Amino acid sequence: MIELVHPLPEPHGFDERCRQRGNAWLQDNPDVGRPRDYWSPFRPQLGEGFANRCAFGAMYIPSGTVEHFISCDEDRGMAYEWSNYRYVDAWMNSAKGSKKAEDFLDPFEVREGWFEVLLPSLQLVLTDKVPEAVRPRAEYTLKHLPLRDDERVMRVRRQWLRLFEEGKIGLEGLREMAPLIAAAVERRGG
Repeated sequence: MIELVHPLPEPHGFDERCRQRGNAWLQDNPDVGRPRDYWSPFRPQLGEGFANRCAFGAMYIPSGTVEHFISCDEDRGMAYEWSNYRYVDAWMNSAKGSKKAEDFLDPFEVREGWFEVLLPSLQLVLTDKVPEAVRPRAEYTLKHLPLRDDERVMRVRRQWLRLFEEGKIGLEGLREMAPLIAAAVERRGG
């Protein structure tokens, strides 16, 4: 996880095409399980706001999904709120599922240096910079999302590091695509 400067501005047309239509759908369908998807047309704008990187994994993803930070199971009223959306890899979204949002560290809360990737293991860890007030949620996030050392995320980290070490991507490109790995390379001294 990396710092994002601030929550993203709501895209033009979102209120009319997603929030209003969605809330009308909720009103007409109070007992239907999953809310109707009016948010996906805004996925490209969400992705751009996250620099096309997974909000949790902090690496480029070619096709992310809209994650409801407060799940639809937890609060259906948040289903059509732009401020509730995070851009994530689909399997990361599935891993979070309908767990309570209050237990997780919101990617919008993360500040520079709270997380780092260790070399050579490529494991994601918390640093001493994580304030005590949010540390329990940061620890929970690492434990309950496949971020620390899950093979799916490790494979991608290894690929970015390999591309850098073989000279196929420079440090500037690595910073853009996988900033935590770039920071690890810089700490290592190149």
